[in-house]
Amino acid sequence: MATTDLTAATFEQTVAANDIVLVDFWAAWCGPCRMFAPVYETASAFHPGIVFGKVDTEAERELAAAANIMSIPTLMVFREGILLYAQPGAMPAQALDELIGAVKAADMDAVRAELAEHAAKESAESPS
Repeated sequence: MATTDLTAATFEQTVAANDIVLVDFWAAWCGPCRMFAPVYETASAFHPGIVFGKVDTEAERELAAAANIMSIPTLMVFREGILLYAQPGAMPAQALDELIGAVKAADMDAVRAELAEHAAKESAESPS
């Protein structure tokens, strides 16, 4: 599957409607972004069941700000609508493949339980 351009209008629906979504936040002027782009494109061809989205941070400034993008490229990975990974920096092909494997293998019931536990602690600690 080729990469998909994501916008503020399509981002949330894409993440919600697909099991695994990788999102590359990039800009045309960014050297590391240009170096990472072919690695990302190649990975998209080898993982047809995964959505590989791209967000042009110059065209989608509000979306990049909402996602707290401070450095590009930044890769975010969602599974079942839950953010599992968000890190800036270009990544070599092997590291990207390992990340995809880890995301596929993640125990989402355990992830949801951990998120619920964290939310409960936050709620208990916050003043009323």
